[in-house]
Amino acid sequence: MQQIRQRAYAKINIGLDVLRRRPDGYHEVKMIMQTVDIYDDLLLEKTFKPGIYLQTDNAELPVNRDNLIYRAAALLMEEKKVTEGVKITLAKRIPIAAGMAGGSSDAAAAMRGINTLFDMGYSVEELQHLGVKLGADIPYCLVGGTMLSEGIGEILTPLPAPPDAHLVVAKPDINVSTAFVYGNLHAEQLQYHPDIDGMAQALSEKNLRGICDRMGNVLETVTVREYPVIEEIKQLMCRAGAYNALMSGSGPTVFGIYTDGTKAAEAAKMIADENLAGQVFVTGFYNAEMN
Repeated sequence: MQQIRQRAYAKINIGLDVLRRRPDGYHEVKMIMQTVDIYDDLLLEKTFKPGIYLQTDNAELPVNRDNLIYRAAALLMEEKKVTEGVKITLAKRIPIAAGMAGGSSDAAAAMRGINTLFDMGYSVEELQHLGVKLGADIPYCLVGGTMLSEGIGEILTPLPAPPDAHLVVAKPDINVSTAFVYGNLHAEQLQYHPDIDGMAQALSEKNLRGICDRMGNVLETVTVREYPVIEEIKQLMCRAGAYNALMSGSGPTVFGIYTDGTKAAEAAKMIADENLAGQVFVTGFYNAEMN
């Protein structure tokens, strides 16, 4: 095999709770992650010249060790002492700095691709063990689907997929630093914690209304205060017929869940027309195997 293609799917958090700040500085979380049908494309090709050569169609992204793709490829290739090189071409669609794990998903796709391209023989569990060294979301992004995520994000428990629905995903023209959001979160002072266990039960019952009624993200207490446009988008989505709307991850991306595709399309158009978000998608949940 001389080349392989991989898709890197975005995620949303349909529920996100932070339980405490640990002595090591990490935050202990309890959240439900869900893959959505928005993805980046990676083409990985062997080269005779040693090294990692990364290129992308998005000028905002670095193509050196500052990019998680590069570091993920280097991690595996150094572990296995690969003497050949690899060229990785990234076609970027997932919004950047958006709370959708775009960088982590790209890194996970690179790990899957490198593992197969060079016949390394790593199991998924071994890749997850290596990937968490680079980012807490990478173990999840290696498998995707619907997962309860605990610890710092690396303890994963599969959950039943939600019922099919239409999603509107809107990313305002702002970039949010995850480090800033967690750095300004006072977990011990939180007055509200979403019902993650109840949401898991609603998932097992295929109860979309029950899932949506329990949507919550404690990181909104920081990000929405800093960027009020997030709340504007949430309110518009709900007025336009969403069962509920929520910020994903540390933001600023907002998603709304709809049962009516026409209403979802209308909401997306309203958000774009009012210039509330530069990137707007109408999509759905994705629960197929990562490839």
